[in-house]
Amino acid sequence: MRFTRHLFVAVVALAGGAAYMNLAPAHGDDGSAPAFDAGIPAGYRDWRLVAVAHEEGNLNDLRAVLGNDIAIKAFREGKLPFPEGAIIARLAWKYVPSEENNRVFGRRQSFVTGDATNIQFMVKDSAKYASTGGWGYAQFNDGKPVDAVGLSGCHACHVPVKARDFVFTRYAP
Repeated sequence: MRFTRHLFVAVVALAGGAAYMNLAPAHGDDGSAPAFDAGIPAGYRDWRLVAVAHEEGNLNDLRAVLGNDIAIKAFREGKLPFPEGAIIARLAWKYVPSEENNRVFGRRQSFVTGDATNIQFMVKDSAKYASTGGWGYAQFNDGKPVDAVGLSGCHACHVPVKARDFVFTRYAP
């Protein structure tokens, strides 16, 4: 029940944040760096797991959230705001039924990752990304970075969770 409640709150917050997506500028008015100039961090696939989620609706994907050592330490200690250098990665895949597993179970109940949809990163650098709550955002589709227009709504989507330093994911020990 607790998980369902948290999932419901996250989905509602995400849906509410989506309404603001077109309102967020790609560049801050204060001359700070754009909120989307982070690259793919080396070795991110070896980071530790923070949580796993399934999103329905238009996204309809499976996702794994990973954190670098700085982010994991903050998640485990419940430290907010996240320290400088924390990086959170979100890997997403379409999900597909596993015919092999379903044959064993005798019904359609097992789903596995299908094609990758994208990778997203949040990078904590309060000076560089002052206009977006200290977070820089990046997204890559098929290894190619999404342009400024495609990322212009990232921060606005995270504003509903400002009290959690703009991070939706909660650590799942």
